[in-house]
Amino acid sequence: MTETDNLAQSIIEGMQERKGHNITVVDMSQLEHAGASTFIICTGNSSMQVDAIADSVREYVHEHAGTKPYNYDGYANSEWIVIDYGTIFAHIFLPDVRERYNLEELWYDATIKHIADIY
Repeated sequence: MTETDNLAQSIIEGMQERKGHNITVVDMSQLEHAGASTFIICTGNSSMQVDAIADSVREYVHEHAGTKPYNYDGYANSEWIVIDYGTIFAHIFLPDVRERYNLEELWYDATIKHIADIY
């Protein structure tokens, strides 16, 4: 498993730790003008859960992949928190905000993989 694969898997597991659901991996590595190689997107049911999922991702990735984010944003209202790991961005959304921005549709030409919910 590569370092990038380990990072992606740790992000997914960090999301699952706090019951993040509808997890989607958007692989943009083959797209010429993408700002990152991968988006990992999930949904939380409340702003409190979005906040908890984001915290879990940051803690889980640090513990299991030894990586800290370059930056993160969105804690002020916890509707959409993004965590920047350089080539991979983790996005945690409230349902209506995820639907409004629809990142999967924005990057429709990327390879999209859905991760089954574990609960």
